[in-house]
Amino acid sequence: MNLISDVILFAATVGATVYCYVLAARLRRFTTLESGMGGAIAVLSAQVDDMTRALEKAQGVASTSETRLEDLTTRADALARQLELLVASLHDLPEAQQPRAEAEPEDEARRVRFVRRRASRDTMEAAE
Repeated sequence: MNLISDVILFAATVGATVYCYVLAARLRRFTTLESGMGGAIAVLSAQVDDMTRALEKAQGVASTSETRLEDLTTRADALARQLELLVASLHDLPEAQQPRAEAEPEDEARRVRFVRRRASRDTMEAAE
């Protein structure tokens, strides 16, 4: 019985050794920086760093734009209030009576005139 248990224990040890050897070889290929997953992980890590820097830069630009837009909106509101006051003050002024200007000669010169003339009967008789 001892001999059978020793053989089974030896077989399990050999199996575990082979299994560990296969896993070590796979892990070595997995972590190779040039061609394996290690290289892919290194590339992805560099891309994450680049994207983080780009995101921080975009956030800075957005906050600057937000501040500028807020300032412009405040100025526009102030100018709108001033324009409302000016328009309201125009309603308080009396209407000035402006004399009606008759048609200016320049306007008459620009006006196109059509003149219709009847053809004389003599020319019509000759055409027949």
